[in-house]
Amino acid sequence: MPLRITRAALEQIQRQAAREHPIEACGLIAAPCEATVAARVIPMRNHAASEVWFSFDPREQLRVWSELDERDEECRVLYHSHTASEAWPSREDIAHAQDPALHYLILSTWPGARHRIRSFRIVEGRVFEEQLSIQE
Repeated sequence: MPLRITRAALEQIQRQAAREHPIEACGLIAAPCEATVAARVIPMRNHAASEVWFSFDPREQLRVWSELDERDEECRVLYHSHTASEAWPSREDIAHAQDPALHYLILSTWPGARHRIRSFRIVEGRVFEEQLSIQE
């Protein structure tokens, strides 16, 4: 099943990635539990403040997940940017991908990238690229 995402959400994370370059931008996209389209972007601070790695601040992550519960929403997408490589999961991305139900969206801000935005499922260390279905 492809990742269904709103055009507005996609544009918002593209702006965030451009603004935060050369640091990797990161965050999540949430949706009401019964919805089929991911739409609410929740930008998060890259706690690692790195050009080659991202990590969420544990306190911020706890606050965001509590908010999702309160709003009866779920995290559908974890996203981050790659600033010096293609939009493809790194070894670290694969190793840290714990939830096979999540979509992992990677945006490349690297000028040499052939593909700027790609979505993946990562299951037991295996990477499966999926289509993006952009909704208006």
